[in-house]
Amino acid sequence: MSLRVVRLGSPRAKDEGLRIGTVRRPPRGVPKAEFASQDWYDLWYPNLAPSAELVKEAQDAATPKAWVAFVKKYRAEMATPDNARTLDLLAALSHGADFSVGCYCEDEAHCHRSVLRALLAERGAAIRAE
Repeated sequence: MSLRVVRLGSPRAKDEGLRIGTVRRPPRGVPKAEFASQDWYDLWYPNLAPSAELVKEAQDAATPKAWVAFVKKYRAEMATPDNARTLDLLAALSHGADFSVGCYCEDEAHCHRSVLRALLAERGAAIRAE
């Protein structure tokens, strides 16, 4: 049993399990009924996405310094009690179930999901390496 961190819209792994979209907005132009069948996500959970202001900041982070500033702010958002409890829950569930969390960004290194991966690992999540 484990957790995967994936790019939403990419083909699913055979044993990936439930795919959770940790994004601010649903995919554009895709009917809601087709989110899962088109490999976007099974469940939308925007609570783990950066705030709208931070999404813009991440997209505009053209320098390492700007990216570090984004990471610091996103970590602060994820440290709120509700978000921290959600991260703890996902970390615990990763030891008994297969599921994935993800975002649309092509480059994980420049995406909030890289920070999400680190936050889950810090909580002891069983994360499957890709």
